[in-house]
Amino acid sequence: MKTLNQLLLDFDYDQNFKDDDFYVGKSNYFTFELINKWPKWEKNFLNISGEKFSGKTHLVNIFLKKFNGIKIESSLLNNDNLKTIKLFQNIVLEDLNLNVDEKLIYTLFNIIDQDNKFLTITSTKPIVEINFKLEDLRSRTKNFLLAKIENPDDELMFALILKNLSDRQITLDKKLINFIIKRVDRSYSKIFEFIYKIDEISLKKKK
Repeated sequence: MKTLNQLLLDFDYDQNFKDDDFYVGKSNYFTFELINKWPKWEKNFLNISGEKFSGKTHLVNIFLKKFNGIKIESSLLNNDNLKTIKLFQNIVLEDLNLNVDEKLIYTLFNIIDQDNKFLTITSTKPIVEINFKLEDLRSRTKNFLLAKIENPDDELMFALILKNLSDRQITLDKKLINFIIKRVDRSYSKIFEFIYKIDEISLKKKK
């Protein structure tokens, strides 16, 4: 059995794991590079989209740690939040979907414009594909920079499985991980579902 560091050396651990163990691969490289280029963005509005567990929250946490700002869950957005954001240059709105107050979202967009602030929104689907009822809101979504996190390639799947199992003190041989990669759906949700199952089995068997 190889150690974690020996396994990770095969996948350029020092080069690819950056900022609080975030693994940078082909599927998320564009998004990672974009958030690190702030404030040199073409627009003040950025939408990071990707399926659950794809690393959207991890990325915005890296962004806020580096550049400071405030993060709000879209479902918790209210008038008090709109007053609070006046104090910040960077605003992150997490998990935007149809279960929001569209008028509040539209007001938020106006505040970003008027005060020359920056807004980053995370969502499972690109914001331009969210079918808001408010026509003006749908129109404003076209002003966003779009950064979509794609499905993971083999290298990212390897890193995610290895890192998350290691965090749970579970060690697997590289050949076994490669065997797993060929049989797990190329989906962040399925990868983490597998990890949780392995963790559950490990806890039950106590080894």
